[in-house]
Amino acid sequence: MAERIERLAASVAAAEVDWLLVSAPLNVRWLTGFTGSNSVALCPAEPGRNPALLLTDFRYTEQVAAQAPSAWQVEIASNDLLGAGLAEHFPVPDTEGSGYGRVGYDDTHVTVAQLEALRTALDGRAELMPVNGTVEALRLIKSGHEVEKIRAAAKLADAAMLELLEGGLVGRTEVELALALESAIRTRGAEELSFPPIVAAGAHGALPHAEPRDVAVEAGQMVTIDWGAKLDGYCSDCTRTYFTGDVDDAQTHVYDVVLEAQLAAVEAVRPGPTGREVDQVARAIIDNAGFAENFGHGLGHGVGLDVHEAPRLSRHGDAALEVGMVVTVEPGIYLPGECGVRIEDLLLVTADGSETLNELPKGRQVVS
Repeated sequence: MAERIERLAASVAAAEVDWLLVSAPLNVRWLTGFTGSNSVALCPAEPGRNPALLLTDFRYTEQVAAQAPSAWQVEIASNDLLGAGLAEHFPVPDTEGSGYGRVGYDDTHVTVAQLEALRTALDGRAELMPVNGTVEALRLIKSGHEVEKIRAAAKLADAAMLELLEGGLVGRTEVELALALESAIRTRGAEELSFPPIVAAGAHGALPHAEPRDVAVEAGQMVTIDWGAKLDGYCSDCTRTYFTGDVDDAQTHVYDVVLEAQLAAVEAVRPGPTGREVDQVARAIIDNAGFAENFGHGLGHGVGLDVHEAPRLSRHGDAALEVGMVVTVEPGIYLPGECGVRIEDLLLVTADGSETLNELPKGRQVVS
């Protein structure tokens, strides 16, 4: 955590502010290790001169003492952390009218009302400046410790899916399957799911974010299941489309096109290409097969403390992939009223390409 303070401090200085106010819970957790629901971190541009401050409220007195490292000066404040709490505990005394300097805040996480409260509480003693995405930029590259947590979450999620498949798919409703998968994930020790599972059979699979229905899976369908586990704060994300028997040749063709696109895109994941370039590898295969209008979402996204974070693998993904990023590769084809197919893996970008962190097979697999 002390190393993360140093890295963030360099970014704060580069943004030409004296302090960075961090209020997004996942960003606070990444910086401090503290997992409470109410906290604010204040990071200085010069940590050798000024302390890094972590504020929370009375409810978390013991928790913050156990979780936050000594690199952070912890203060218990009023619930109004982005107001009176911060003003009361700001590390730099406002002597001789010198003020607090330039304080950066992320306006994607601070509401207008919160900003006004902060401005009122600091009473003009600070110049408040929007500084966006600073912590998120540092979170892009996962440490070895973070990668192992994501790998463990993916392994747990794989095991939960194998248990679900052992019980079969046909005759069980989408809701029953989703609940069984959630139970299997939690009983294996996950703190929660990365997101509510998607279970979509037959034509329902044409909805990329389908919600499970109280409708039984039938023989002779394709069933798309998208799921993930959260373990020690870190997420996994995986999608498979299973067969419950023979389907018509047109649907089998759709599956084969998605699989070809997914395999090609996985091969393209390595340091250097932008997210847009990797997205185009899969998109070209799907477009050339005649399904350009049926693949409307991006190819993938970053995964870490949040199941959807930077970088983006899409037509809007400008950032180049770097060693240590963890991304999904999940092309899909969705034919309204007919079927849908999505295949997704979770990849670590390595020096010579990528490593797939989940291990379930993705060729055609029949599950009765």
